[in-house]
Amino acid sequence: MSGTVDHILDLLRPWGVVGAKRMFGGYGLYRGGVMFGIVADDQLFLKVDDRNAEDYDRENLGPFRYTRGGRTVALSYRAAPDRLLDSGEALQEWAGKAWEAALRAASRERRLRHRER
Repeated sequence: MSGTVDHILDLLRPWGVVGAKRMFGGYGLYRGGVMFGIVADDQLFLKVDDRNAEDYDRENLGPFRYTRGGRTVALSYRAAPDRLLDSGEALQEWAGKAWEAALRAASRERRLRHRER
């Protein structure tokens, strides 16, 4: 695992059990089986929805993007402020909001799948 991922996991330890899985050429961050963050190129990205997007808009933080098949794909994850890697308390607050956004998204996906049956 990268030093950045290890550092993030250490800062989040008081918040709860967080794991990291290799993906996207980086790592997905999970709590309770739900992915709420991505670490790519030593940059942290957190899950965003309409309830926490304003935090990222205020700081002009851009989306996580990657290229697949010659196309750029943007996910609903946005760059976290660098200062979060200096403060476990601040990181835990932002991670909590990201995790809640991820839970809402997972709940919407389950409802959609249920309707398709």
